[in-house]
Amino acid sequence: STSITPYSLNGEPIDVTGGDWFVGKAVGSVTIIHPILGKVQVLNTHLYAKGGEDGPEYKRSHRLVNAWEFAKVSREAAELGNYVIAMGDFNSIPTSLPMSTILNHAGLLDAWTISHKNTPPPSEVISPVDGVVKYGITADSPLNSYRGSSPSLDPVVRMYQGKRLDYILFRRPNRPRHNSTVLELECLDSKVIFTDPIPGNNCSYSDHFGVEATFAITIHEETNHLGTDANETLKSTASIWAGETSEMSLVALSEVLGALQTSYRLSQQRSYRELTMFTVCIAALLALILGSAWVTIPWVNPIFVFFAIFLAWLATTMLYEGFIFGNWERRALHNTLEELELHKEVLASQRSHDTDSGNRLV
Repeated sequence: STSITPYSLNGEPIDVTGGDWFVGKAVGSVTIIHPILGKVQVLNTHLYAKGGEDGPEYKRSHRLVNAWEFAKVSREAAELGNYVIAMGDFNSIPTSLPMSTILNHAGLLDAWTISHKNTPPPSEVISPVDGVVKYGITADSPLNSYRGSSPSLDPVVRMYQGKRLDYILFRRPNRPRHNSTVLELECLDSKVIFTDPIPGNNCSYSDHFGVEATFAITIHEETNHLGTDANETLKSTASIWAGETSEMSLVALSEVLGALQTSYRLSQQRSYRELTMFTVCIAALLALILGSAWVTIPWVNPIFVFFAIFLAWLATTMLYEGFIFGNWERRALHNTLEELELHKEVLASQRSHDTDSGNRLV
């Protein structure tokens, strides 16, 4: 079976050069039947890019919404009893809040991290080849023809000779399919591919390199913790970029909530400015139409017509951007905020219960 789950936010319609609003972004899903594992759900996606990695998190609010929606799709697939292999261009470095949200809420494991556990962070300037081979760099690499010739000022790019923005993630189902044994996916190797130019051409295949992972199926005896501690499936290994393992925490949830709440307020302010501009344009347009009746100079009329067309276009754009898109964006942010608030309450309740149980045992 196949499905497409569109993301609710993909940038602004006024960002014509970016074009994300018009083309949209989504999670593509294909469920296949594997002869050993059974159902395997393969997910592919491309998250919203604008916002970079620096500055406050609210600048990446649309990407955070994408990450939350992707994590929900991945988690639901595992809850339905499917093995999950998720991949794509996440436009986020491993230590970013969007990747933390995806890995920890969905319980996904990063194939590169699993297969390169013993690689220490660079202690000195490394070569672009080492960046690709040792640290999984897929974007902004000097080896890629799409990167500009000028040196990057980004500290991550300077340290790793690029960024790791593309991933292959995986996990097993929530519920084991067998009574006594559990089939596990084990990542044997992961590497960056398509690093050479197109044959007969000096152009790279894409502005991002590809990622390849090799998996093996292993059999483990089922133990009690597999059936009793569902939270174990939500643990993920962090990248060497972070230096430690991580788990979805109330602090991380609060950080996401704070970013989206700030974005919601900024959206209200932007809509107010745009609707004010719409009102000004309408008033100016009416004044222009009325004023043209008193102008008797022939060559001035074409200028009035040109300005009237411009004001009509600007008013329409501000109305669409401020009213239609503004309400759309705030509805999506509001829905995500409600889901996160509810999830935070559930987590807080569970952890309080676990603490009380631990105290009683002591």
